[in-house]
Amino acid sequence: MLSLMLASENLAFSIALVLMIMIAVLEGVAALLGAGMSSALESLLPESELSPHTEVGQVDADTALSRFLGWLRIGEVPLLMLLVIFLFSFGLLGILLQGLFQALTGWLAPGWLAVPLVFVASLPLVRLGGGVLQAVMPRDETTAVTEDSLLGRIAVITLGTARQNYPAEARVKDQHGYTHYLQLEPDAEGDEFLQGTEVLLLSRQGAVYKGIKNINPHLSDQDQSRS
Repeated sequence: MLSLMLASENLAFSIALVLMIMIAVLEGVAALLGAGMSSALESLLPESELSPHTEVGQVDADTALSRFLGWLRIGEVPLLMLLVIFLFSFGLLGILLQGLFQALTGWLAPGWLAVPLVFVASLPLVRLGGGVLQAVMPRDETTAVTEDSLLGRIAVITLGTARQNYPAEARVKDQHGYTHYLQLEPDAEGDEFLQGTEVLLLSRQGAVYKGIKNINPHLSDQDQSRS
């Protein structure tokens, strides 16, 4: 197994498994220190650049992106957890399939062929794993609310730094007290929301919400969760 993992054809799969283990270790250290998981791993993750803005066919692009993100259960469970599921699925599935292929043919499939095929095959596993997590996280599951019903509520940046056209992950509670995770960016050009910033949701464009910094001390995420 070790020789299989160290083979150059399987380098991408082995790296994915190593990254998953690193995230698990850092999560454990962060928990012992009383820090949030997102704060411990933020420096390891690139800022999200998911933005559906297009000048031609913008509505179609927004719809396609929203459906794809929804299919992956982004917005139903934390993005970081979906990343862990993907790394595990991609790495393990790649190693297993390469091992099976080697047993049948006597050689390994080249990485340029195996990686994209395993990547596509991993996406349904991400959706499946996200569904399992959603089922065991009763306080974070999505309730029967519309996406626009979250407008006017206070969200908190949980991962990354939000800039215009560069959304970050945010957490918001609906009227039932359930948590939703969404992509959020500033409504005004030049604004920047750091992790922990409270943001008033103003509008939604496809899968991305827009908002302004909450400057009302009497209005907070905690207050709305009790309403």
